[in-house]
Amino acid sequence: MFTTTGSRGLYKVPLSKGLLLVLSGLTVMLTLLPQYQGLFTYNLQAITTQQQVWRWACGRLVCLDLKDTLCSSLLIYNFRIFERRFGTRKFASFLWGTWLLSALTDFLLAQAVYFLFDHEVEELPTGLLSPIFSLFVPFYLSIPRVPVTQVLGYFSITNKTLVYIVGLQLLASHPFMWLITLSGLISGCLYYGDVLWLQRVFFVPVWLAKMGRCVLEPLFSGPEPTSESPLGMGATLDIQRQQRMDLLDQQLLLAEYNQARRSPRPQPQAGMLDWRRFFPSLRRRGPIRAPAQQAPPEQTQPSPQPHPSPLDDSPAAEEQVARLVEMGFSQIDALEALGASNNDINMATNYLLQH
Repeated sequence: MFTTTGSRGLYKVPLSKGLLLVLSGLTVMLTLLPQYQGLFTYNLQAITTQQQVWRWACGRLVCLDLKDTLCSSLLIYNFRIFERRFGTRKFASFLWGTWLLSALTDFLLAQAVYFLFDHEVEELPTGLLSPIFSLFVPFYLSIPRVPVTQVLGYFSITNKTLVYIVGLQLLASHPFMWLITLSGLISGCLYYGDVLWLQRVFFVPVWLAKMGRCVLEPLFSGPEPTSESPLGMGATLDIQRQQRMDLLDQQLLLAEYNQARRSPRPQPQAGMLDWRRFFPSLRRRGPIRAPAQQAPPEQTQPSPQPHPSPLDDSPAAEEQVARLVEMGFSQIDALEALGASNNDINMATNYLLQH
């Protein structure tokens, strides 16, 4: 259900791939060597009383719990779309800025808990958790919400539901994970909203980005997706045919979704139980019709081919095209997506992100 990120894997996301490999590898190493886990604990009391400032860095990088590592890896893989959308340098600047801001907000929230509830927070969950939770801010604000299906006819399942479920699972993994979550969301809102010009203060320099591009990108850059196959031309044609069928299937889904939004919901008759609302079908299929008999050759006449209707030249349509162009898509792709989604800006955005 990770439908908002497309199907191109880890192509052009070297930073996300590096975080997945390096952080997961360090977690496995510390699991096999438990005598070194004490160096990576996020102990606020040791930081404040014993001046072990280095724990602010070590304790906020590597997860010591395998379940937290799995959930955070799934979220990083899903949020890789922002690295493609904004570029590796801006994505790294967002992670760096929110990581620094969350270090301050962690301390302030711990002091607030001690002041309000007279409870001292000694140890917090470890790992790159606050920047991951901060990525929920642009995910909520910039990724369109597209319904996929419904459960029992009332609860809507969207393309973002599974991401929120993984975030809730990570939130429930530790008693003080709510503090890390709140710190990450506050940091994400401050940095994404550019409060007090934070994006100009906390950023990755150009020279460091160039160095990382030359050194790290050859190591962590994913392969380019291609339709070529070692099985020969026949396999390549099958892949291209399957891609065309997938594209047609997506267009049919968009058309059915728009038709379902325009058509009113049928009201059940009084005194009867409508069983269809408990088992809603994903697609509405019409009755199977028998194939029409072919007419004799002398009676057949060539039927005129319908021409696709161009995109409406109204000011609203031009504004939608301009908004998609501002998001980084080309004008041709924006026109094609709007035409396929019946001028629905949310569906067109999701269509472009998937292709």
